[in-house]
Amino acid sequence: MQELLKKLGIKEVNSGATTGTEWFETNGRELVSYSPINGERIASVKRASLDDYEKIIQKAQAAFLKWRSIPAPKRGLIVREIGDTLLKYKTELGKLVTYEAGKTISEGQGEVQEMIDVADFAVGLSRQLYGLTMHSERPTHRMYEQWHPLGIVGIVTAFNFPVAVWSWNSLLAAICGDVVIWKPSSKTPLTAIAVQNIISPIVKKHDIEGVFNLIIGQGDEVGEAMTSDTRVPLVSATGSCRMGKRINEVIARRLGRALLELGGNNAIIITEDADIDMAVKAAAFGSVGTAGQRCTSTRRLIVQNSIKDKVIAKMKKGFAQISIGNPENPSILMGPLIDQKAVDNMMEAIDLAVKDGAKVHFGGKKVVVPGCENGFYVQPTIIEAEKDLPIMQEETFAPILYIVGYDKIEDALAIHNNVVQGLSSAIFTNSLSYSEKFLSVEGSDCGIANVNIATNGAEIGGAFGGEKETGGGRESGSDAWKNYMRRQTNTINWGGSLELAQGVKFDID
Repeated sequence: MQELLKKLGIKEVNSGATTGTEWFETNGRELVSYSPINGERIASVKRASLDDYEKIIQKAQAAFLKWRSIPAPKRGLIVREIGDTLLKYKTELGKLVTYEAGKTISEGQGEVQEMIDVADFAVGLSRQLYGLTMHSERPTHRMYEQWHPLGIVGIVTAFNFPVAVWSWNSLLAAICGDVVIWKPSSKTPLTAIAVQNIISPIVKKHDIEGVFNLIIGQGDEVGEAMTSDTRVPLVSATGSCRMGKRINEVIARRLGRALLELGGNNAIIITEDADIDMAVKAAAFGSVGTAGQRCTSTRRLIVQNSIKDKVIAKMKKGFAQISIGNPENPSILMGPLIDQKAVDNMMEAIDLAVKDGAKVHFGGKKVVVPGCENGFYVQPTIIEAEKDLPIMQEETFAPILYIVGYDKIEDALAIHNNVVQGLSSAIFTNSLSYSEKFLSVEGSDCGIANVNIATNGAEIGGAFGGEKETGGGRESGSDAWKNYMRRQTNTINWGGSLELAQGVKFDID
């Protein structure tokens, strides 16, 4: 591990602030990063102060004035270099994601690959920041719209995708002409430092210090400073619904912009004509991938009553095959939860479900992994409920899968939509009628709706995000780039007289 940390520029004690080249001499309270795999100390970070934040803001402001004037295709070429460099460090950065966040080797490597893919997407996008041309109602006038960068974009990321979400925001914002300030999760600060170290040579080469900034500090200090700062026109935040509501309230008071990717309480509907084996496999990966710590994790399985017992039996058989242990082992399918609080929350949720009459069909216990006795391992859990339970309204960030039955498809959709979150959803069916109903205005109320695909594992080409208390944000693909820019409508009079709109007359000598 020490050799890996050295390759990624991670020291025993690290600075918590940089503008892309040199690291600040921060003197804040020490933040120690422990691996959820075994509870061992990895390294520590000196948290940044409000003075450090102010230095970063001023450097970012100056960098924006220069960066915004570089043609977008040329900004794209710099992002391409970032993607190429991430590819060179894919193995090392992926291993650090595994060690610090507890993701399996496959998921850690996949997360870095996602960063590389986003870089490719952003490079192409840098030549496609299209506006529209509209016909003017006035003769000898031309009307069109164009898009300009916003300025400084604040990025707040969560532990479960400690580097990919940075790329969604920062690389798209960069090709749009914005500069970014990244505040990573305090649970995964070292992966953020590693990313900054990886891209630092590119920042130096192109003299773009202040475009990609990092600050690691207390949320109630530097986090509050960033969300309330009028010099930061957009804050993109990923986290819980509770956190998002607090951030959005602060940003709304200053009439700033918020791009929120918050909690999910995602469900799969399985109809009586579905391919059950495929549905079970999807539900297993959906609920167990990243140990149930994805915002798109499958938390509820809504199954037609005629096949419910069969689905439960197959789910139990599938869960029994899931290997739990040190995720550095490639044969392991499920690693640890992030910390003890996550374990406690899971056990509390199971107890509440049982008290309300639910039945635990599988799992529900802590697991001791030899050699990782201080890690945070649990069994994936299957809980059958006869009806919607209060705990099923909550997003428990853990591998709990609730199963509830239904009779008619309308009942399934009612159960499906009866939660405050609205991120991802899926239906498994071979019926055209069922699938089209699920995707119609009468169907899923989520931002993502899939047919015969799991709720998690979204591709970067589609806009990612959800509705209701998930926040309404959209990141990554499609036209999500518009979040990082401001729209401007332009009208040009190329004739010899002043024409007013709507036929208004105003004549003076």
